[in-house]
Amino acid sequence: MTKEEIAGVLEKIATLLELKDENPFKVRAYTNAARAIETFGGNVPNFQDEDAVAKVPGIGKSIALKIKELAATGSLKYFEELSAEFPVGIMELFSLPGLGAKKIKALYDRLGIDSIEQLQKACEDGRVAELPGFGQTTQQKLCESIAKRAAHAGSFQFGQVAAEAERLRSDLTAHDAALQVDIAGSYRRRKEIVHDLDFLVATKKPEAIMAFFVSHPLVESIIAQGPTKSSVRLRSGVQCDLRVVSTAEYPFALAYFTGNKEHNIELRSRALQRGWTLNEYRLAPVPIDSKAKKKKPVEKIPKINDEAGLYRAVDLDFIPPELRENWGEFEAAEKHSFPKLLEKENLRGTFHCHTTASDGHNSIEEMAEAAQALGLEYLGIADHSRSSIQANGIDEPKLRFQIATIRKLNEKLHGFRLFAGIECDILRDGSLDFPDDVLTQLDYVIVSVHSVFNLSETEMTQRVIRAIENPLVTMLAHPTGRLLLKREPYQIDIPAILDAAARTGTWIELNAAPKRLDLDWRWWPLAKQKGVKCVINPDAHRTERLQDLSFGIGIARKGWLAKDDVMNCLPLGKIEVALRAKREPYAEKSELDAAAGGEGRLTT
Repeated sequence: MTKEEIAGVLEKIATLLELKDENPFKVRAYTNAARAIETFGGNVPNFQDEDAVAKVPGIGKSIALKIKELAATGSLKYFEELSAEFPVGIMELFSLPGLGAKKIKALYDRLGIDSIEQLQKACEDGRVAELPGFGQTTQQKLCESIAKRAAHAGSFQFGQVAAEAERLRSDLTAHDAALQVDIAGSYRRRKEIVHDLDFLVATKKPEAIMAFFVSHPLVESIIAQGPTKSSVRLRSGVQCDLRVVSTAEYPFALAYFTGNKEHNIELRSRALQRGWTLNEYRLAPVPIDSKAKKKKPVEKIPKINDEAGLYRAVDLDFIPPELRENWGEFEAAEKHSFPKLLEKENLRGTFHCHTTASDGHNSIEEMAEAAQALGLEYLGIADHSRSSIQANGIDEPKLRFQIATIRKLNEKLHGFRLFAGIECDILRDGSLDFPDDVLTQLDYVIVSVHSVFNLSETEMTQRVIRAIENPLVTMLAHPTGRLLLKREPYQIDIPAILDAAARTGTWIELNAAPKRLDLDWRWWPLAKQKGVKCVINPDAHRTERLQDLSFGIGIARKGWLAKDDVMNCLPLGKIEVALRAKREPYAEKSELDAAAGGEGRLTT
């Protein structure tokens, strides 16, 4: 089991104990242990040493023994016995916003509700509104939450399935019978929401690959099994399909199962223009119509060894998988006008990171060490501001102390720098959570909306524009406030925001947290056209989440962004100049040009 899975079991135990009305200290012990495991830096095998685990702050001897059992066997008798005391469906109720253990217990004790289906029926009958502590408003919100859940059934955030997908890819690649392995479909196109995973394997031994696939430890159940295609459901709940083909068929299958429907139709159309039929297995001449008066000339079919060869055959540059949405990629491939899309190694640092000063799980030093381990040259610390009470936002004295701490740490660092920032709340009227005399002490300022999401589009747009017109503001974070599959974006005029960002030189964040991936990839070509710069940030609340930068890179590529479009591709010396220039509204143009110096011009 991964440490995330172990922490998940401990969290569920705490939930079940709360449902049983157990001693609050016992409940808290399991919750604290789950948090401790999540932030623990060791490897899973270490969890089998209960003495070592018991020394981790927040974990006692009794829970350490249970963690050892989980790590060693993948199961826990205590959890199984505790789970057996409740109906299977009751845990699903916790997935609905606004339902905690106390309310779920009230629903269970008073109305016998132990599943989402039963809750929906009780809401429709009006019985939930009659319970103390609920009322008509709560009942209506529960109905809306249940409807949204049903609409999102079978949908998964890309980040929810990435770990399983990559582990399965790695294990298939390591199999002796596998010659080529890829994950195709929406996953390869880096869509923010995926519905299934499409694996493709070239092999001479399909039986061996299929047997390995359906018996993999990640597989929860087998949906269908055949000689060339099998479908399973993984532990995360996502359906996973595997197709096996020959090496000769592989380029065609990979292209076919990667592009969306519209992309594939256009690709087939271009093949037909040359007298060829294209399917998931081959290119072949169009069958001769004996009744046709005039025979169409058929071009000779070239030998295809890979996807690039297939695109060359129809006179196109290779189209990167992320762009195969029939969204202008064919025109660019014809004109040889693709930008050189952003690569992982182009990123030099990042800015939107939290620490224990607000709602993060790690210290500044730990975040800095993790950033250096990833090969970054700089890291910005931007804890929540004071209005974010729910996120333990910091006040002015704490912010001043943090700035001094960062300055002191920088004296010890070599070849790496910490920047002092803040994620400053945009208040309802567009003013900022800290006055200018506080913000001037920082290296940069991130602004974002964390409250009052129900404004009209005009009000919200004016609110955000007023904030970014402050010359001390460096970047706008998660511009639409969406939480994928959980919360819709608030109403806001993105083109107007981009115009304001272009006018003020404000950088727009591509929030790489898989629950956000905001700003959406569909807006980045327009942002690029307007000269607005992107900054990819992980919104990391713990060291491990710095690795979410990879999700942001996938979305940046999908949005047609290149190295020159992303501010944190600048090396340390140039990003220092760029940060200073952004904070000086009347900075000399030469200073701005020096910051861009071959890395892409900065917006003034």
